[in-house]
Amino acid sequence: MEQQGTTTHDSCAEGHHRKSHHSDKTKSNLISRLNRIEGQVRGVKGLIEKDTYCDDVLNQIASIQSALNGVGKLLLEHHMKSCIVERIQEGDHDVLDELLTTMNKLMK
Repeated sequence: MEQQGTTTHDSCAEGHHRKSHHSDKTKSNLISRLNRIEGQVRGVKGLIEKDTYCDDVLNQIASIQSALNGVGKLLLEHHMKSCIVERIQEGDHDVLDELLTTMNKLMK
């Protein structure tokens, strides 16, 4: 018998305990990208502390935003190919509204 709050299989959404199940390669790729972005953000902070010319700082911020968009696109692609497909196959069509809401947030 399954204990409450635990899962016996890798489901994207199970009750209120939703988890992704990315491959180790995908997870490593996402983490590497986020580590680089984290370093870029610290770099921008340093530029501001050094009174770097505003246009140079703004260009760095644009680069960070582009990198974050890349992470978002990659994560969205994997989410659609795994979690969304799986939930639709399980008969959960509410996931489409969830996806549209998320996409609207990403495209602001």
